[in-house]
Amino acid sequence: MDFDPTLSLQAQAPRHPEKAHRPDQPVLCKPDWIRVRAPGSPEWAATQKIVKDHKLVTVCEEAGCPNIGECWAKKHATFMIMGDTCTRACAFCNVRTGLPRALDPDEPARVADAVAKLGLSHVVITSVDRDDLGDGGARHFAQVIEAIRRVSPATTIEVLTPDFLRKPGALEIVVEAKPDVFNHNLETVASKYLNVRPGARYFHSIRLLQRAKELDPTLFTKSGIMLGLGEERHEVLQLMDDLRSADVDFMTIGQYLQPSKKHHAVARFVTPDEFVSYADIGRAKGFLLVSSSPLTRSSHHAGEDFARLKARRLALAGGRLNR
Repeated sequence: MDFDPTLSLQAQAPRHPEKAHRPDQPVLCKPDWIRVRAPGSPEWAATQKIVKDHKLVTVCEEAGCPNIGECWAKKHATFMIMGDTCTRACAFCNVRTGLPRALDPDEPARVADAVAKLGLSHVVITSVDRDDLGDGGARHFAQVIEAIRRVSPATTIEVLTPDFLRKPGALEIVVEAKPDVFNHNLETVASKYLNVRPGARYFHSIRLLQRAKELDPTLFTKSGIMLGLGEERHEVLQLMDDLRSADVDFMTIGQYLQPSKKHHAVARFVTPDEFVSYADIGRAKGFLLVSSSPLTRSSHHAGEDFARLKARRLALAGGRLNR
């Protein structure tokens, strides 16, 4: 392989240059309910090999997901398209930040081939933010969806997209490609956006989710947040109401885990009982499904959750028909 100086420079560059000047934040000791088993099973290694052989990036690795051992042992990987470098610098995120490289036109085919080799019945496709692109990467999302459909037509597809802020027409391109689930995470409550997610706008994200359902009423919509960033309970309940006003079907709630001393501090570790309480409230507010636990992540058990979503929608439709 020819030497690529851009790869070498990126490898030498700090992962989070914009955070280097920030004062160190305290790192709290994790409670027992956060502990997970270290990865390393033969199945995990097989998944890793497929990912590496296809030169793909996964959010499982880049974001330091605590569930990677469990998911990869089941050959479930969440692919992060459009490179490993994000144009934003959210205070909670461990994904590399900086100037991304050009899009790889061969990536959609490699993702599709990996999906087929892993035998995935349901796949989650996410990406870094690409504010440098005119459409925010929307067409690349569509190309990946189309490539998977050609190779694995039975595989259901969930996209977890950026907010496409100031990218008119981008959402329409993704929805027109017909994913089965459209996911965009709010990440935190409105009052925390300035410090936690400064490049985003809370009500723009709410409107994005609402607009996706308006464009395709058959689409399942989904959003998630992290707890432990200093939010108040009443703010979480208001966020739930905002998502329901946008007709969002599925909400995920998990514990924020601090990637390094330079990232936003964990305000507290929310107890498992509190997560159960939020799940009960969310269901009462009308979500088809709420996944809420300390280790819940957007793509954790996504396939099983999609089956439950479909069953729940069918059950409700049947109930309406019988009345």
